[in-house]
Formats: sequence, C-alpha cells, structure tokens
Amino acid sequence: MLIRLATPTDAPGCLDIYRPVVESSHSSFETEVPGETVFADRMARFLATHPWLVAEDGGRIAGYAYAAPFKDRTAYQWTAEVSVYIASDARRRGLGRLLYRALFRCMRGQGYINAVGIIAQPNEASVALHESLGFERVAWLPKPGFKLGRWHDVGWWWLALSPAADAPVPPTPLAACREQAERWIAGAP
Repeated sequence: MLIRLATPTDAPGCLDIYRPVVESSHSSFETEVPGETVFADRMARFLATHPWLVAEDGGRIAGYAYAAPFKDRTAYQWTAEVSVYIASDARRRGLGRLLYRALFRCMRGQGYINAVGIIAQPNEASVALHESLGFERVAWLPKPGFKLGRWHDVGWWWLALSPAADAPVPPTPLAACREQAERWIAGAP
C-alpha cells in the first residue's frame, strides 16, 4: 500500500470512490456527483494550500483523505476540515487510520493547529475512526441536512494537532512545501 500526495490526475480514481457516497449515502451532503473536471479542479484548489492524500493498492486508488479550509476568514487559517473516503472493498482494514495519520503528520509540518471532522449522522464507523484517533465531539446540529428522504443530524469532532502558540505563524501552503510534505507523509522528520 502506497500513501502519497494526490494530483488532479487522480480525480477519476477518487471519484470512483466518491460517486456511490453521493448517490446512495448521507455521508456527503453533496446531492449530485461532480463531473471529473469539476472534481479535478476541486483537488487542484485544495492542493495549493492543503494536503490531499491517496492510498494506492496495485496501481488502484483504494482510499483518499484530504484537508480543506475550515472557513474563509483569516483567523481560521490554522484549522482545517478533514475527510476520508475508502473504497467499499477496502474498508475495515485500517486504511482510514493510515491515511489520517499521514495527513495529520503533513498538517502538523505545515503548521496547522486543529482538525475538524464534520460527520453526518448516523455514521458509527466514522465516529469510531475519529474518536480512535483522539477526536472529541464538540458540537451537534440537529437536522441541518435533508438527503435521501430524511433529515440528518451532524456532529462536529475536533482534534488538536499541535499546541496553539500565542503568536502563530501562518501555515505553509502545500505548494510551497510539497517535497517536504512527501517526507512528512512517509513518516520522516
């Protein structure tokens, strides 16, 4: 299993995993599957600043995890929203945990302080994954989203990646530290 930084050319493999989530799950509140170009553009936009990782197994993308801006206000720049998606035939093998651990190493190296997982409910597997990695539930929104014929609650889980400094330096954009990010992902200092 190879975990590496994604590129927009990975969009078809990531979209193969994401498509059934959009079509038949409430795990994403997206209601229409984005086209390949739209998805690749989304990846490129996030990759300019935040890590997006893929797990390759025999040349096939088996899962991916990414960080995205939490909010667009400058004061939030040290916090990122994180998500992980695993192919249906690759679940229950610890891949989500591997991807997230690599993602968090990269985020710490870049200077991110907090990770937030926003989980539509019910989703016991996602809650268990996040809590096993140290996330704490910090908020619960009753029925903010309607998908697949019913209302869904949403929980927010938070993880402190690094201590908050009194005078923090802005996170380094991924585009400015891509080579170093590959080492962080691999577990090297």
